[in-house]
Amino acid sequence: MSTLYLLHKPFRMLSQFTDRTGEPGERRATLADVIQVPGIYPAGRLDYDSEGLLLLCDDGELIHRIAHPKHKQPKTYWVQVEGEPDAAALEALRQGVLLNDGPTRPAKVRRLDAPPVGPRTPPVRERQQIPTRWLELTISEGRNRQVRRMTAEVGHPTLRLIRVAIGSWRLDGLAPGEWRRETLHAPTKPQRRGEQGKKDKGTKGRGEQAKSGQNGNVGRRQRKTSRGKP
Repeated sequence: MSTLYLLHKPFRMLSQFTDRTGEPGERRATLADVIQVPGIYPAGRLDYDSEGLLLLCDDGELIHRIAHPKHKQPKTYWVQVEGEPDAAALEALRQGVLLNDGPTRPAKVRRLDAPPVGPRTPPVRERQQIPTRWLELTISEGRNRQVRRMTAEVGHPTLRLIRVAIGSWRLDGLAPGEWRRETLHAPTKPQRRGEQGKKDKGTKGRGEQAKSGQNGNVGRRQRKTSRGKP
């Protein structure tokens, strides 16, 4: 079993426990300000000026399975953009746009009327003459500031970015700075050819092998066991 921590990272907080690069006398907020669990590390990152779901764990193999691009964990964001994207802009995002580091994979995107989010502190700067629109955008890549670059490429700069899901894990019910703990049954490692026969030889009850994690997913949620606040 592994323990996974789901944290709602606030705006203007580093996705790490220390600030090693800040200017002298200017300490930026870090994860240590909201969660004090020894031995855990983030599975991936979330930009300083982005908000939302961050996963943390003390299991290096599980962190690798969550964060490594080859596992293609889909990530879903609520994105407030400047202007009103038309059908052509949305279709461009769905097809994939060309960035300076190459074309993106196709994304899932839809308009949102009013996502259930509170105001940001400090608030988003909006212009009186230019409307804004919320989008739900799902990608399966993890390039640097990818969502912001994608929306800018189709003519609609991102004003606010909230990650609401990583794979099957969701931000639901967590306010900024809050976290909860989940216990997972991690997938078992595949056995080499011939090992299974040796293991089963002379034994009974082959059907009693552990069932959890056998389906190849990153992990199976067992239950919520804890909840924390800053």
